[in-house]
Amino acid sequence: MSELQKVTEEHRRRRAVVYVRQSSVGQVERNTESAARQYALRERAVELGWPAGSVAVVDEDTGRSGASSDGRLGFKELVAEVGLGHVGLILALETSRLARCSADWHRLLDLCALTGTLIADADGVYSPQDFNDRLLLGLKGTMSEAELHFIRARLVGGLRNKAARGELRLPLPVGLDRDDDDQIVLCPDEQVRHAIDRVFALWRALGSARQVALELIAEGQQLPARTIGQRRIRWRPASYTAVHHFLTNPAYAGAFVFGRQRVVKRVDEHGEVRVGRVDVPLEEWSVCLPDHHPGYVSWDEYLATRERLRANVRPRGEGGGAAREGGALLQGLVRCGRCGRKMQVAYSGTSGKVGRYACVRGRDFHATGQACQSLGAARLDRAIADAFLEAAAPAAITATAGAIGELEAQHEQRLAGQRLAVERAQYEADRARRKFDACEPENRLVGRTLEHALEQALSDLEREHGRLAQVERARPVALSDQERDALARLACDLPRLWAAPATTDRDRKELLRTLISEVIITAHRDERRADVEVQWEGGARTELRVPLRVPGKLQQDRTAEDTVELIRRLAEHQSDRQIAGILGRQGRKTGTGLPFTEARVRGVRRRAGIPTGPAPDPAGELLTIEQAMSELGVSTHTIRRWINTGLLPAEQTTPGAPWRIRLTDEIRARFVPDIPDGYVPLAEAAKRLGCARQTVLHKVQRGELEAIHVTNGQRKGLRIKVSDAPLDLLVNQ
Repeated sequence: MSELQKVTEEHRRRRAVVYVRQSSVGQVERNTESAARQYALRERAVELGWPAGSVAVVDEDTGRSGASSDGRLGFKELVAEVGLGHVGLILALETSRLARCSADWHRLLDLCALTGTLIADADGVYSPQDFNDRLLLGLKGTMSEAELHFIRARLVGGLRNKAARGELRLPLPVGLDRDDDDQIVLCPDEQVRHAIDRVFALWRALGSARQVALELIAEGQQLPARTIGQRRIRWRPASYTAVHHFLTNPAYAGAFVFGRQRVVKRVDEHGEVRVGRVDVPLEEWSVCLPDHHPGYVSWDEYLATRERLRANVRPRGEGGGAAREGGALLQGLVRCGRCGRKMQVAYSGTSGKVGRYACVRGRDFHATGQACQSLGAARLDRAIADAFLEAAAPAAITATAGAIGELEAQHEQRLAGQRLAVERAQYEADRARRKFDACEPENRLVGRTLEHALEQALSDLEREHGRLAQVERARPVALSDQERDALARLACDLPRLWAAPATTDRDRKELLRTLISEVIITAHRDERRADVEVQWEGGARTELRVPLRVPGKLQQDRTAEDTVELIRRLAEHQSDRQIAGILGRQGRKTGTGLPFTEARVRGVRRRAGIPTGPAPDPAGELLTIEQAMSELGVSTHTIRRWINTGLLPAEQTTPGAPWRIRLTDEIRARFVPDIPDGYVPLAEAAKRLGCARQTVLHKVQRGELEAIHVTNGQRKGLRIKVSDAPLDLLVNQ
């Protein structure tokens, strides 16, 4: 069947649509001939019998890929018009212009077959209602999708092949540049190199990316940054994100890597496909070439940094993580000898420094019902510390000799970095001055802008000079020969250094981690002991037996009898939470010296057999201050004033406990008098009668108005009847 035989008058009564699309903005700019060929399809529609006014061009999708219909508004509008039966012919240069996705292509074919719409390309006119034409169009759509795969495969294949040789030109992070021979070299800017070296030096000393960031922030140091595709370097305040980037980017270790991330697709809650990237393990990187170019650290140090960062992460429900400020020295090193899970650290006490190791992950995350074991940290920490000091004693002198000059070396690093910052600020100020001097004096529009930039540069220079002076003033005092000898002698006594006030808990934890890899604990409560296995770095093991709290000490840790008796009395009227608040206000503690909480009050009450819940009150109704306020219709301040003056009977179980007010009918009558209807206060009576209050009192004295005396707490007054007063009394006299 010829082309003209397929086109009927029914088709010509509908519109002909020319669909124009190019895949990228670059093609729109350069491939102008392709665009001209697509727009020329209008003449072909006219040749097939359509009037020129019935031919529409859809070109909203120029510069968009046909791999999906997402974002292609023109294609979606075309499909909608086909479904409504408004289109008789679709013209495209080739089927790939309409869609390169089989799902989109076959959806369009189904609609065209349903509405009788024709499709035309450079090879001919096709009717999707005809089996042969439908088969040919389906094959063309499949080839269009396959062509996209072939193009991508060729491009990605060449990319990977070049990356395998380490020749792929990837964007370089700040601190690395390319020379004239296109070789990767360290940044020629000395300040940039010093700032990056400072990050790695602090990392070696602190072992925590967060602590490195905090140290740089405390010093007021800034870190370099550069946008991809630009050469200009900007300086920003230090942040955790920037520090983590320096530590985890393999380019700073002199390695060329490719394929650190892979593309993943998922369907969100709205049913839309989302495309993202996820990191892949180092073993799955497509290309990894160590020693590819000069770096700031070695490849081995980079691998050690990755492991240290991974160990610093505290998994949910497990112990571990970087060394922190708490007093439990084995944080992150303790493992349960029963279930094999990491044990967590908890702190309590008035100052929050009483540590405890507990294996609760099975209870909290696996519903096992109870914790495996829990024991205090003090005894265990002392035993492990003694074993560590005994093992580390031979190396104490060597370690101290290297630490004597540590402060001076750190200060010199800070001083060198600040001098470089001053040098850069001086360069920026000189550059701004040259620009200002080169400006014509008459051109004030530009001169004012350059003058402002010069003033800002001079201000920055002055600020950097001030920081340099501050760093120089903070230079540590050099040790004398006598002080060095004393420090060397002290190094022989490692326990004294361990217990020195200047040694923080974080320092002790870092020291333990240098020699100890793990501590496995199995507590035996019935025997009041714990079996401890210390695993040292290198594979050696040491077994210890640590005594737990002896039974005789249980009597000393019991809660005082007067406190238990007070809890007994308070439990008659107060909840456990209220009792804990009262005991806290009185400064009372448990037998172990801990402040009372709701759970600890509940424990004492259960051990002493104290029932909970308010007891019945046969003598009258006991109310709180808030309830009494509502009953009597006054404020809480008035209620407290009546209690303090003894006017309102109330009682307290103990100082600091809530007041309990006993309201009987007699007491209610004293504070809420029974006033007959129609009797109002003096002010209200004066308002209703339209006269002064003194006039109302005179009328009461003369017997013209009825009045009664009432008492409301400490206040007494009149209530005047005005509802049935004579009419002449309601008129001003």
